[in-house]
Amino acid sequence: MKQVIVRDSELRKVAEKDMDDFLQVFINRIKGSIGGEITTESMSELNSDQITLLAYDLLRTEVMDGGFVQLIYNGYGGFIFLNPFAKALKYWGMRDLSKLIYEAHTLYNKYREMIERDCSDDEFMALFEKCPEFDDLDDIFVENEEFYTEQVASYVDQHIDKFVTVEYDDM
Repeated sequence: MKQVIVRDSELRKVAEKDMDDFLQVFINRIKGSIGGEITTESMSELNSDQITLLAYDLLRTEVMDGGFVQLIYNGYGGFIFLNPFAKALKYWGMRDLSKLIYEAHTLYNKYREMIERDCSDDEFMALFEKCPEFDDLDDIFVENEEFYTEQVASYVDQHIDKFVTVEYDDM
């Protein structure tokens, strides 16, 4: 496992800001420890909580930008739906988001081949009309994103040692 180090002073500084800044420190350090890319090889260097945090960041970024269709089209469907991400979220106490991911997984199985094909920009935009069942799930995620992110930040804060090694500044 990679050792991911964060300075105590940095954590104290971002803790005074907002949850997004707080989480971003962990996300940036974990990504940095694996060269910035999530691959099969780099995932083997991380623990399950670190992978779950990176998966949440990816999910949040993609769904907030273009919904589950975009997430799948951009090649992240397998990472989100074919790994125990939803189960990990449930373990973190995020039952509502876990349930949403399971519902999206059902649609992923239904539309996967159509969405994952290479296509033009116009064909990509048409996917949203061909897969309208994702609309409600997109809306649920967007409406609850702040709450979900707050839950993730709370879990990370309560289990910092599962994500990073904190180095304390000399007094």
